[in-house]
This record gives sequence, structure tokens and C-alpha cells, in this order.
Amino acid sequence: MINGKLLAEKLLRYARRFLHLKDTDEVYTRNLLLRELKLTAPYSGEEDISYIDGLDVPDTLVDELRSYAAENGLAAEGEENLFAAHILGLLTPVPSAVNEEFFCISGERGPQAACDYLYDMCVKNDYVQKTAIGRNLKWEYDDGENVLEITINLSKPEKDNKEIAKLLSKPTSGEKYPACALCKENEGFGGTLTHPARSNLRTVSVTLGGEPWFVQYSPYAYYNEHCIAISKKHTPMRVDGTTPVKLLDFVDIFPNYFIGSNAALPIVGGSILNHEHYQGGGHILPMRKAGVETPLYSKKYPNVHGGILNWYNSAARFSSESREELISAVTDIIEKWRGYTDETVGIYAFSGGNNHNTLSPIATKNGREYTIDVILRNNLTTDEYPDGVFHAHPEYFNIKKEGIGLIEAMGLFILPGRLKRQTAEIEKILSGERAFDEAELDSPDCDLYVHRDMIVKLKGENARLLSREEAAEKVRGYINEVCAKILECTAVFKRNEQGKKAFLKFFNAVGFEKKNA
Repeated sequence: MINGKLLAEKLLRYARRFLHLKDTDEVYTRNLLLRELKLTAPYSGEEDISYIDGLDVPDTLVDELRSYAAENGLAAEGEENLFAAHILGLLTPVPSAVNEEFFCISGERGPQAACDYLYDMCVKNDYVQKTAIGRNLKWEYDDGENVLEITINLSKPEKDNKEIAKLLSKPTSGEKYPACALCKENEGFGGTLTHPARSNLRTVSVTLGGEPWFVQYSPYAYYNEHCIAISKKHTPMRVDGTTPVKLLDFVDIFPNYFIGSNAALPIVGGSILNHEHYQGGGHILPMRKAGVETPLYSKKYPNVHGGILNWYNSAARFSSESREELISAVTDIIEKWRGYTDETVGIYAFSGGNNHNTLSPIATKNGREYTIDVILRNNLTTDEYPDGVFHAHPEYFNIKKEGIGLIEAMGLFILPGRLKRQTAEIEKILSGERAFDEAELDSPDCDLYVHRDMIVKLKGENARLLSREEAAEKVRGYINEVCAKILECTAVFKRNEQGKKAFLKFFNAVGFEKKNA
């Protein structure tokens, strides 16, 4: 049994050490905890709890809170996590105090110090799930020209494009509260069995494009300090002339971070399309390291420089110290691409009344220079490719079927958690620890059914039995090549001679010409 009175003291010590609890608020906060834990008097013993000061994450305290809630009927079965989040939320400074402190630190010590303050708080109050994130499997793939980062995500389920698309048709208001997982109303929300607890969520308010937005960290971060900028208005995703303004407003406030927008259409966009938001953070994603392959210039925008990137998909980079000139140039690209059709390479802007062209812009700031990368996207479907012509093709679905959003288009792959289990079994087949049974693999009930072609291919390439280490290397190599091929699938202009000419032709239409050496 958990000693509730001692638990309250542990929580208070933790809050003093990590969550900025002030001495003047200690008695008040102790009484709040006693009430929440259904206690009438505080702990009067002398047990040493100094170990609390060395905690990196609050996992042990969260486990005790869950157990205490279950033992004392303070939470219904399955809702113990909601109770723990509620208590951690009580111990976290209120949003107004967080905002005041964040911008005070930013003004005195700079934006990175302010971000360190907020991010550390979100780890320490259990909003950012550092332990769960640490379970993800990660590695890199160097193809000689670029490096991809690959993660097997063990904390979030795989999503289906068709379910994501349904979000666009859902009402934007009504009885559901909060309206979606991104809404401002999540801050402090207690949660339900179908909506995660957000009692311990804290955000900072910003103005982007003259509109109220806020910034928070992702609870299941894909990379270092993975943040999300979110409109305070529950409005669908869009990429238009206002987007580059908002992105550059963001990097003016957070020059230490990149920020990018998912494409605003199903298949090629993110998993949440019914609420406008951007993703950013402190990590340098692989595409940002790619070099310019085809330099471009524009007489209309003489102070903007850049060009087409040496990258798997159709991406370009433009930089300038002139904020307004860069915004105008990128807006021209956005507007031109929206209606651009080139039948010679299978690009159609419209069909059946649907718009297919969109793009993902990504902004950074280095000193006085602004940079916006653009990734051109198209979500056309055909009878041959009902899930998307410029989407992962069916032969790669065993590795990745979800839409390729901003983060993956920039070279960080988030693969489904099932692959940890399945690849381990494939390694056993290649090493002889498990029988190679084609009949078993051909059964839809087999867990490895989706990988049957992959297994046959790997077996055919390796006649002898491999060591477990060799098998793991072969499986990982297969996944590496598939990830690269998926990005090539998403390229609207393929990286062959015809595609490169067509890509340049598009930029010619915007007013950019190839810059000769």
C-alpha cells in the first residue's frame, strides 16, 4: 500500500526542485494535495526522501500516484493516468506564470534559454514522455549523398490515410470538447478514456501573421525539442500566401528552431488536417543538410538566392536577408504550384473537382538571413495507385503505409511499432531459428503475411543461414532502401533527366532561371 501522506511530501519536494514551487506557496499546495489524496493531515515522520532531488523524470512518482488512486478508489479502472496527470498539473505553474517567466527569460538570456525552461518543465511534469520516447529504435542510413534518420516508433499506433481524410469533413464545432487534440482548450483538460489527459500541458502564446497562436511541445517527440505551433482558432490546415508570413514570424521569435507546415491535403499532409498547425524544434532534419544541386535566380527577386536541392523528393531552398522579398517569392511559388499541370510527367493540379497540388514550406533563420525550403506535393490517385500516385507504392506498404508528412519528407522516418516484433521474427527465419514456410507466410492470419515478398527476396539473396547479427543487418538494409524509395515515390518531379527538366520548367514559370556557373 502506498503511504499517501508520504507521497504528498515527495510530490512537494519534487515540485520545489523541478517545477518552480515557491516557498510562499508550499503550505497552500500541501493542502491542495491532501484534499486530492483524501487525507486530513500531513505526514509527520522522518523518512529520507532526498533521492527525489536526483530524479531525471517523474516516473516513480507517477507510478505511486496511479497505485494510490487505484487502492483508494480515487480513479475508475483505466483512469489512473488521468489522476496522475491531474496531480502533476496542480504542481505545475499556471499558464499565465509560465508565459510571464518564458518571455522574461527570453528577453534576458535569449530564446534558447526560454525554451530550455519550458521544455524541462514539460519533461519534469510528465507531459513530454521522455521514457516512452527513449524506447524508440533509431538509426541512420547513409546512401553516399544524403543521410536518412529512421525510427521505429513504439508509442503511437499506425494511422490510416482514409481515417485521416475523414477529419476534414467532421464539424469544427459542436458538443465535442476540446474539438480536437490540438485545440487551446486542451490546456488543463482532465481527459477522458477517449481523449488524453492534458492537465499538465503548458503553452506559450505568440502572434503569427497577426493572429493568435500558441506553442507547445509534443508529448511523443520525434526529435530534440519537437514543438508544435498551433492556431488558437480551430480552423483547417492551409498553405497559402499567409503561410510564409507566419513561418517567418515564428523564427523571428524562435531563431533557435526550424518551423514547417505540413501539406494541407490528405495522403500528402499530416495526420491532423482539421486544425492549422506547424511543427518545429531544435533538431536539424536530414533535408536541411542537403546541398543545392541546381542554383536558381530571379530578376524579379534579385536578393533571393537558392535552388533545387539534391534530395529524394521535389524540394528547393530559397534564402534572403530581405524578409518581404523572400515572402513574395515563396508566395509566388505557392500560388503557381496550386494550379500547375504538366501532363508529360503525370502532374495534374485538378481532377473531379479536387485540388491535388500543395506544398510544405519550412523556415529557418540564421543571423539576418531567412531561409524557406519548399517540398512540392501532389495527392492524385488512380486505379493503379488508389492510395496515391506520389505516395509510398504498395510494394512498400509492409514497411510504411501511412502518409508521408512533413517530418518524413524531410528525411526522418517514423515507422510503426509492429516492425520491432516482425523484424525480429524475420531475422530468426534468415538465421534458421524459425522455419522458412512459404505456405505459412501466404496465410493472411500470419503476422508476417505483409512481409512475405520481403522474406522471399532476402532468402533468395542469402542462400546460407546467416548469424543473427548478419540477419539483423540484412533486414535493416532492406528497410533503409525502402525508406529511400518511398521518398522517391513522393517526388512529383522524378530525379531522372525528364523529371529534372520538368522541375526546372516549373520554376521558369514562376520566374526563376537556372544560374550558370
